[in-house]
Amino acid sequence: MQWLLGFFSYFKPYQRVWSGQYLGCAIASAAADLGNPTYKLEVGNPPTTVSQAAPGKVQILSPTNLDIAEVIVEGGIVRTGAGSDFSRLTPLPKGTRAAITARQTGSNNGKQVNWVRLDYGAWILAEQVKITTGATIPPKTIVKSVTSKERDGATDVTIPLQVPVPVTLEQGTNTLTLTLYNTTAQTDIIRFNDNPTVSRLDWKQTSPGVVQYVFNLKSKQQWGYKLRYQGSNLVLSLRHPPKLNKGDLSKPLAGTKILLDPGHGGKDSGAVGPNGATEKDANLYAAKLLANELSMRGASVYLTREADKFIELSDRQTIIDNLEPTLALSVHHNSLPDGGNPDTKGFSTFWYHAQAQSLAMYIHNYVVKDTGRNAYGVFWDNLALARPSASPSVLLEWGFMSNPSEFELIANPQEQQKMAKSIADSITVWLQSATN
Repeated sequence: MQWLLGFFSYFKPYQRVWSGQYLGCAIASAAADLGNPTYKLEVGNPPTTVSQAAPGKVQILSPTNLDIAEVIVEGGIVRTGAGSDFSRLTPLPKGTRAAITARQTGSNNGKQVNWVRLDYGAWILAEQVKITTGATIPPKTIVKSVTSKERDGATDVTIPLQVPVPVTLEQGTNTLTLTLYNTTAQTDIIRFNDNPTVSRLDWKQTSPGVVQYVFNLKSKQQWGYKLRYQGSNLVLSLRHPPKLNKGDLSKPLAGTKILLDPGHGGKDSGAVGPNGATEKDANLYAAKLLANELSMRGASVYLTREADKFIELSDRQTIIDNLEPTLALSVHHNSLPDGGNPDTKGFSTFWYHAQAQSLAMYIHNYVVKDTGRNAYGVFWDNLALARPSASPSVLLEWGFMSNPSEFELIANPQEQQKMAKSIADSITVWLQSATN
């Protein structure tokens, strides 16, 4: 069965314009190159038939001779469709292999690029995989055992496989669910000792070729995870809760590492205030104030930049992944697009992974109540600096550069110091509560 997606437009002077996307399917008896299809549409009364040739070709792939894709980047970006507008799925670890079941030209941040669909349903950019043509055996594996080993600050769960297969991971309340595709369970033993994070591991073959592991956790709060292939072994690292020195009231954050990311920098100025002041400078100033407040409470604080320097978003993500901080906070100041309501103002927080939702909510509510600042809200958003999974990661918007009255607060050192102290206090209270 081959799905066809076409775009049809009909232009005629003084008449209505018909345009849109049409989806259908056709059954082919054998693999074949069908060339460029022609779409026909009847419009009007009496009906007039108009036609338009598709720019792309249709090819029926043989299920016994599919090409194989191997992910060649760290954290291959996979989506529900062939375009960057489609939702993200769990990034695929480098080395993951899967059969290609479709190819399509789509968009990626406004550019036309090639996508391939993997056999478990996700789409990935062709440039992120190495393609082996004419392969006869689709990647499949069996799983017989699961082992775990504690190391400093984390538990490593290892699942030996014959082939690195696609996976997804989903955080829930008190659970972490890992799903393996193209996998058949022949599990005879699982050794999982008691550890600071997991209370019990359950597993089941949910359908042919799909195996699911559910990690039942000791706490609702999760502290980060990493997923990688070591050879053909799948390794899931689960971060342990931080060990706070709760006996030292003067240094309540001793034992924690907190990363601060001052947004923008260098050639990327970010938003601009009414007097021409740039967000990049406001972010760096605010981040340094917050760093000082956290350091006074005993935290080891790291900044992605300490000067007016441009850093790619991917490099900022890598810093978080390598450092594995207790928390990661990206510091920003908001703005509205042209035509937005200039009266809009308020403090806001953004999260992506479930492990960061509680932190984002607590910081927002605490700071709004403590400082009297307006509340803009707590948002789930697919932001680059909220996506790292190694730590609970939150993006903070301290206020709106585009609002004249709020900009006066942003430009006031005493008001920014007040904000920094309030945010540091909220983090301290949240960490103490989350580690009880």
